[in-house]
Amino acid sequence: MNTTPATDTGGVVGTAAVDTVIIGAGQSGLALGYYLAQQHRHFVILDAGTRVGEAWRSRWDSLRLFTPAKYDGLPGRRFPGDSLAFPTKDEQADYLEDYASRFHLPVRPNTAVTRLSHDGERFHVTAGTQRWTAANVVLATGACQLPKMPGFAAELPADVVQLHSHNYTNPAQLRPGPVLVVGAGNSGAEIALETSRTHETWLAGEPSSELPFRHGRTAARFFLPVIRFAGMYVLNTNTPVGRKVLPKMAVTATPLIRTKLADLGAAGVHLVPRVTGVQDGEVMLDDGQGLPVATVIWCTGFTEAYPWLDIPALPANWREQQHRGIVDALPGLYLLGKDFIFAAASDTLPGACRDAKYLAKRLADTRAPQHAAEVQSGLAA
Repeated sequence: MNTTPATDTGGVVGTAAVDTVIIGAGQSGLALGYYLAQQHRHFVILDAGTRVGEAWRSRWDSLRLFTPAKYDGLPGRRFPGDSLAFPTKDEQADYLEDYASRFHLPVRPNTAVTRLSHDGERFHVTAGTQRWTAANVVLATGACQLPKMPGFAAELPADVVQLHSHNYTNPAQLRPGPVLVVGAGNSGAEIALETSRTHETWLAGEPSSELPFRHGRTAARFFLPVIRFAGMYVLNTNTPVGRKVLPKMAVTATPLIRTKLADLGAAGVHLVPRVTGVQDGEVMLDDGQGLPVATVIWCTGFTEAYPWLDIPALPANWREQQHRGIVDALPGLYLLGKDFIFAAASDTLPGACRDAKYLAKRLADTRAPQHAAEVQSGLAA
């Protein structure tokens, strides 16, 4: 994940020329890296994290994937272990780290992009004192970029602990007293269920729906393969039903997958209306009720942002003007790992791998020279 704002690049000490720069070493960037390596391409993968898999390791302790292990592998390497088990976030992170090492992918950790520009012919990617020029740049920074919180959060008293789901680890972070979880999506439901074991918990918001079956091994065997097939091969921009349904899905909340409303009720979680503001130190709800809480956990999602993108010619809606990750407004600029890039499953592991394979083929059609010369030595990708 790279969210460092654009800065002055006068301190750049060296430049390397490559064919492709991939920004982000999550599952999407690594999958594309695998395919580019098979083509013997000259590329580099830049990531702000200290280790491959950092985005997974930084999530809350009890997080597990919704997809079974049989769908969690990347090209060339299946996910090890029980195919019907749901890996923990640390198991997924370790798998990604091992994957990058096993296939000798040119990942540069601790490399936060600070500027991406285009001179009319090539891209220029700056990260601190390093710079790469490239014919192609792939934005594979993932969905969890900038945590989103309402402006009125700043009006809560200083003694109220506030966490975003991105910063929540476990109930040990919480103050004694009631907890309010804001946002009844999957993250909010799972965190509320966990905090209810040690704290009185309210969950604000209304889930859009929930899966009609119980998530688990049986679902992994019989039901989830059907959902995966529909999300990959039916609901995509190449099918009439996909073109009709995808715009509606893009503005509809994801249904609850593992945690059901009945589970929350059985655990004693209080379901309340959405939060509208703060008044007299209390969180105000849509029904006019005020809640005096000790801790607020904002499960309010993330904002997709590229503050380091310095290409004035790009239109404001350039992210919507794309087909299968190929940005129409600027040849050579690509998106990967975003929801609905091509299909309903584009932001899942299977979907991202399929989209990465497609982009790799397209990149092969516009291939730059295989061995680009280094402008200055010492920074070879």
